[in-house]
Amino acid sequence: MATSPTRPEDEPGDLATRLMDQAMGHYFSAALRTAARLRIADRLAAGPRTPEQLAAATDTHAPHLRRVLRYLAASGIFREDASGAYQLTPIAHQLRTDVPHSLHPAVMMITDELFLRTSAGLTEAVRHGDAAFERLFGAPFFAHLQSDPAKRELFDNGMASLASPADDAVAAAYPFPATGTVVDVGGGRGGLLRAVLRHHPDLTGVLFDLAPPLAHHLLDTDDLKGRWRTQEGDFFASVPQGGDVYVLKHVLHDWPDDACRRILRTCRAAMADGSRLVVVDCVLPPGNAPHFGKTLDVTVLAIFDGRERNADEFAALLSAGGFRLTRVLPTAAFPSIVEAVAE
Repeated sequence: MATSPTRPEDEPGDLATRLMDQAMGHYFSAALRTAARLRIADRLAAGPRTPEQLAAATDTHAPHLRRVLRYLAASGIFREDASGAYQLTPIAHQLRTDVPHSLHPAVMMITDELFLRTSAGLTEAVRHGDAAFERLFGAPFFAHLQSDPAKRELFDNGMASLASPADDAVAAAYPFPATGTVVDVGGGRGGLLRAVLRHHPDLTGVLFDLAPPLAHHLLDTDDLKGRWRTQEGDFFASVPQGGDVYVLKHVLHDWPDDACRRILRTCRAAMADGSRLVVVDCVLPPGNAPHFGKTLDVTVLAIFDGRERNADEFAALLSAGGFRLTRVLPTAAFPSIVEAVAE
């Protein structure tokens, strides 16, 4: 939650309350996780229900549940009516598990101990200039996921959910060619590639990633039959050759600059001169205005030792990898599109 600038009418007591409310924000995450784990939004889909009814359905303590729901309703998650029953709000609809672009898996991922324990180690990350996650869990994030299939699935589900609202926005905002091949490098389960192929019916695609996300890819649909293939591999070693457009969505922000340069050089080695690279990440604006990228920036700092970047930082990074930044395009969602040409 972003803090608004100090207003002339702010009294010291008001400022103290606002600061303390933000300091206690981890309780909001805990309350949101509680509602997500209990599938409260699913249970309200048919209409308002009282805390007693919800408690009976979830085998929980009604007075405690009422207090958690009241806390969430104060921030627009659910709404209490005059009878004391709770109902869905537009934002709470996104917590349902049975709706398109559900954010339930993303909430479960972000409020998991992987993220919560890591956020508690942020001070040490700032002190030492590294990722808090490895200090706490004994291994880098992605290495840890390789040893824990359940957490790997949680992460893959969460990332697919978090990315889902942006997939159509990116596919609609960027002028992909009418024909040719799009290579989605580190594309996870392929939500973006699916959206691109649906927007451009004469394109073909390659979904490139590690085995765990590929095992649950989203491309095997009747409308895309014969237009895609998957390929397993490590983007630090090599990527598929022969593509016309290469996409890196939410890849570079996971890594520090030296690792990003390695990824970019691997992509460049597979690309012909003049081929396009499309980077989908937040592009940080200047100044103090709120921006979701600033939240993500601190998140990836603690977990991966990654970072969000501004346009100048992207230009320098791309140049070191053999590319020239040509333009930055906004989308209707939180990430932007950074286009570059292989030189």
